[in-house]
Amino acid sequence: MSNQSRVIALGFFDGVHLGHGALLRRAAEEANARGVRSAVFTFAQPPKEVVTGVPVPLINSPEDRAWLAKNLYGIDDVIIVPFDREMMTTSWEDFITEILVKRYHAVHLVAGHDHRFGHKNQGSPELLKAKCTELGLGCDIIPEVTINGITVSSTYIRRLVSLGQVERAMEYLGHPHILTQTVRHGRRIGHTIGIPTVNLVPPPHVLVPGNGVYTARVHLADGSSYASVTNVGTRPTVNNGSDLTVESWMLDFDGDLYGQTIRVEFYQHLRDEIRFDSLEELKAQIESDALKVRAYFALHT
Repeated sequence: MSNQSRVIALGFFDGVHLGHGALLRRAAEEANARGVRSAVFTFAQPPKEVVTGVPVPLINSPEDRAWLAKNLYGIDDVIIVPFDREMMTTSWEDFITEILVKRYHAVHLVAGHDHRFGHKNQGSPELLKAKCTELGLGCDIIPEVTINGITVSSTYIRRLVSLGQVERAMEYLGHPHILTQTVRHGRRIGHTIGIPTVNLVPPPHVLVPGNGVYTARVHLADGSSYASVTNVGTRPTVNNGSDLTVESWMLDFDGDLYGQTIRVEFYQHLRDEIRFDSLEELKAQIESDALKVRAYFALHT
């Protein structure tokens, strides 16, 4: 085996949920057994969006998909390619032989039970399996994963996240919903009421949980993390605006994170966004939110 050989899991992997986890675990296991690298082959943007021109709001940015695959499932390489004209017009056979085998050195492929690929989605799990047999490649087709009788799917989880049901989403994701982004300066109102916050503007096309206040945890680049009260929305008390922001008050943290990349994990919907008549009322409410956040992590760690 050349040391470039790879076991490759195929799919879009939005959310990197428990259904995807079954594929990734299998790929990592097989790569381990063969002494080769485990990899994910995925696209930068959803093929459906490119073909139809209708934007698909995603659970994760491509960077977060890669981070989850590597950190939760030990995948070595995440190959993210643009879904361009070449990809769109490549026949399913050429996709396997020219791209996966020749370009990326696949020796074994792992796909889900409903995986479609190649020009006009003509490739199916059955065709994949047959082609792998013909080429002498290993192949696993992973059955669907269900929880409480519901099939784990990115579509279902997108709905939960957009409704703010992050606790329920976590059951299907197998991890909290995450959002990674660079901190920018907010209006610094927090500082005036003794509650400094960090602000993120969500990346384009990435879903944020429905407007409201959440129990969250903020992870910093140095590996430390802080419980936080995170507000998703338009900050009705302080800015009357329509700019969507994700604003976290990190408990027990003091410092400036401007320009740093942080990861926010959403654990629980605490309450809806409310407009308060004064900053004092807002401060009192946030302090009571903080007590609930501390209680949540005291119970769940």
